[in-house]
Amino acid sequence: MDIFYLGTHQVSHLAEAGVPLFVSHRRLAGRKSLPRAIAEYAVDSGAYTELLLHGRWTVTPQQYCAAIRRYDEEIGRVAWAAPQDWCVESNVLAATGLTVEDHQRRTVENFLELQQCWGDDDQPWAPVIQGNTVDQYRRCWEMYGKAGIDLKNFPLVGVGSVCRRQATSEIDAVVSALLRLDPGLPLHTFGAKGGGIARYGHKICSADSLAWSYQARRRPPLPGHTHSSCSNCLDFALLWRERVLANAPGWELKRLYAVA
Repeated sequence: MDIFYLGTHQVSHLAEAGVPLFVSHRRLAGRKSLPRAIAEYAVDSGAYTELLLHGRWTVTPQQYCAAIRRYDEEIGRVAWAAPQDWCVESNVLAATGLTVEDHQRRTVENFLELQQCWGDDDQPWAPVIQGNTVDQYRRCWEMYGKAGIDLKNFPLVGVGSVCRRQATSEIDAVVSALLRLDPGLPLHTFGAKGGGIARYGHKICSADSLAWSYQARRRPPLPGHTHSSCSNCLDFALLWRERVLANAPGWELKRLYAVA
């Protein structure tokens, strides 16, 4: 395991946390000023919310490329960015009126379009494999191959539509199946749970999680904290991160991220 991205919906954490963060484009977009990051971070496209709200992408690939360039210039330290993929949760499929195969095809097409739009060799995009069943993930993997994309050539490959699954064993099965298909795949799981990190973390290259905020909403504030909930609290988030990594045998954070 190389790296664990702490999910956050607080943009200010970029200038404060000092650990790798995972931040949504939906939180960054439209802000007149942005903080300078003191550690690397990855950008989520906000695909689930976008498709659930609108049934389609209202942000063009050109607009999304411009946004990622802005974040890299103004915030700095962008490690990678998720594409404008088409997740395949049942409620999202109901919102778009499309099939799983339609979403998979559009995911691959968008990745190709973002690559073309970026226009140089230093691409920030991490391709995402979409599916619900093991066979569907295999089919999406094949779609990338037919499009001339060798997923092993990328630093990370996202496993899509897993963050809202409650059964960690299902995610483990998907990760294991993808690695049997292509043992060199450097996988990233979105929205990992603590139990999932402990179970399959040694098989993947990275993961992100915002689960700390949900836990904080269900607990009293930390001692000495005057806010009603620590659901936006960096102190709680960092303590949660330490506990998760301490209780996850097989995880080894191999890369060091110096604070600027």
